[in-house]
Amino acid sequence: MSMMSNTSRSMALMGLAVLLVVGCSGSKVTTKASAELSRYQIRTMALVPFTTLATPQVRDVSDQHFSVPPEVRRSDMAMAVPPNIEHPLRQTVTVPTGAGDIVTQLLWNRLKTRQGMTVLSPGEAARALTSQAALQPSPGQSQAVTVAKQLKADASLIGQVRVYRERVGGRFGASPPATVGFEAKVVAADGQVLWEGNYYEKQRPMTEDLMGFIQRRGVFVTAEELAAYGVEHMLNEFPFGTAVEH
Repeated sequence: MSMMSNTSRSMALMGLAVLLVVGCSGSKVTTKASAELSRYQIRTMALVPFTTLATPQVRDVSDQHFSVPPEVRRSDMAMAVPPNIEHPLRQTVTVPTGAGDIVTQLLWNRLKTRQGMTVLSPGEAARALTSQAALQPSPGQSQAVTVAKQLKADASLIGQVRVYRERVGGRFGASPPATVGFEAKVVAADGQVLWEGNYYEKQRPMTEDLMGFIQRRGVFVTAEELAAYGVEHMLNEFPFGTAVEH
């Protein structure tokens, strides 16, 4: 009885520890739909190539943390972004320009087969951005609206990659691990923002994010693999069209 009691207590403590660790991992994907969404019928959407944040980010060399520019901390992503940490040794890093293409392609691969809605390719949106109307837009008209009107779409999906850092190391040991953050918006042709999504994640070790580590089979993933996770889970909350089951 004593042995059974000790075993039961040990299992209970382990279970509690798992709950505590999982509870501390935080929300990696957040989404928000407009109260006006029900008034719109979105049958055609243009996927505009994602941009990248041009502002350099400051990374602290001594502890491998980094801080993002003030405008990022003011965004909806701010809840998930680590705070500034002052250290004497600092390096400046930027978001690779190709990060926008990577996230755009990941989205396109999933959205082009979505049912109940036609998604126009990033190539079509890019060509619309080079049109005369886009080069000389109406006062106060955003690129999202310009593209939607040029392509006769009901809305545009736009976004920006704000953080994209590759892991340093391999699958079984990385310091620092990969970090990815991006935001997306669906803007109707009349300029109304219908939906917003944010993803931010710096992969954590098992002791800090057990569930996330299990999801990735106990290895440190690449930045592109993190981005694919963010796209997948963000689209789970995407209120336009229906995903095709694979």
